[in-house]
Amino acid sequence: MKTESRGLGTGPAGAGWGDREPDRPPPGGEWAGSERPGLARVLALTAGSALLWGLAHLCTGRRTTGAALAGLYAALAAAVVASVTVSRSRLLTLLVHPWGPALLTAAAIVTGIAWSAVVLRSYRLLAPSGLGRWERGAARTVTTVLCAAVLAPPLYAAHLARVSHEVVTTLFASGPAMGADPWRGKERVNILLLGADAARNRPGARTDSMTVAAIDTRTGRTVLFSLPRNLQRVPMPKGPAREVFPDGFTGDGAGPAPALLNEVYQWGEEHPWIEPRLPERRRGAALLKQTIGGILGIPVDYYVMVDMKGFKEIIDATGGVTVTVKHDIPYGLEGGVLRAGTRRLSGEEALWFGRSRSDSDDYTRMGRQKCLLGAIAAQSDPVTVLRSFERLADAAKRYVFTDIPGESLPALVDLSKKMKNVPIESVQFVPPLINTAYPDWRLIKEKVAESIDAPRARPSRHIPGRNPGAEASQSPSSSTVTASCN
Repeated sequence: MKTESRGLGTGPAGAGWGDREPDRPPPGGEWAGSERPGLARVLALTAGSALLWGLAHLCTGRRTTGAALAGLYAALAAAVVASVTVSRSRLLTLLVHPWGPALLTAAAIVTGIAWSAVVLRSYRLLAPSGLGRWERGAARTVTTVLCAAVLAPPLYAAHLARVSHEVVTTLFASGPAMGADPWRGKERVNILLLGADAARNRPGARTDSMTVAAIDTRTGRTVLFSLPRNLQRVPMPKGPAREVFPDGFTGDGAGPAPALLNEVYQWGEEHPWIEPRLPERRRGAALLKQTIGGILGIPVDYYVMVDMKGFKEIIDATGGVTVTVKHDIPYGLEGGVLRAGTRRLSGEEALWFGRSRSDSDDYTRMGRQKCLLGAIAAQSDPVTVLRSFERLADAAKRYVFTDIPGESLPALVDLSKKMKNVPIESVQFVPPLINTAYPDWRLIKEKVAESIDAPRARPSRHIPGRNPGAEASQSPSSSTVTASCN
């Protein structure tokens, strides 16, 4: 009976590569030499093929296929490295784009499947014949682990893309599609930033932090206009609210103290007929947008409101925030102290830093809040955001509320890049410029117009993009407080 040798380099089957079907490996593996490798070397080269596509093909003489796989792998690796380094801001833009998460998910899944297929095919090309039961089991186990290992990164990327999509659809409103000009000819976009706080001894929430960011859409120049929480006799916007308060906001008149600006949000929430078309949490914000826009004399396009509980979680998710504490600040309910100096604060410490009025007043606290916001914005680079994405997304879904349409997010991310390169200016309407009991509304509008129209209304130091401290330059006799983060 005639027998046919199956080894490499001997007998008819070993005479040349062209005699075999390229996709059907014979027993003993398709090695380009007469010596068949041991199992340990096969598994090592299979693992190597997971790190460098095409290695197994090159070892078995399949140079064309091996070179093609190696080139494809190099291109994919270069694209990934570029996306998290040079083009990381573009990656963040893609994550918030309406169709971006779906595209990233599909790309990640396809990459994972292809990677696993390379690993499996590499083992098939290398696998020796005549393995015992335990050797076959070990080989299958190692190959399975390798497939799981190479699948994990793409699947995690797909998971992040899905989380991004959930945040965009849950947090942001739907709006019209953005055209070539996302701002529709607007020279600036004005966003109301609110910090809402609820206390155990009172119902509802009060917006103790109220700042409008006026952002030039061409240059990124930003001016922050901050209003103190204790402004009284606030003029209400035209419509039902002004009919109720023709002479300024007085609240429900339940207590002896006059109603303050920080009560407008909750009053709007408790009186849904003021904004009947809007759901809970948006009624009060819509009324406050109109009210503050009327005070400043500029339209407020959008609002972003952060519950102070979420503020703490957001800072913890990014690993804290570095600030310069100018003076010792009482911390906690047990006599703790935030010592003066540059330090990295946890979410809880940052919350006390921004809220404390011990040995100070509302206006000093406002200065600290502005510096804290500036430090957070400066230190939250795209890499930090991506690294803490899941925790940030979870906190955002629970504690952040906004009417910014999801379709505007890519344009806002692009605008934030411009903002990084321009000094941020801050104007606070505090005594002695403004008497909070009897504010000069005309003067406020004039100061806003001056600050927006001037190329740079006042000196302000640049907020660097990495690891700044924060401090507020404050003077009791000065009407303007410039928040500078170094």
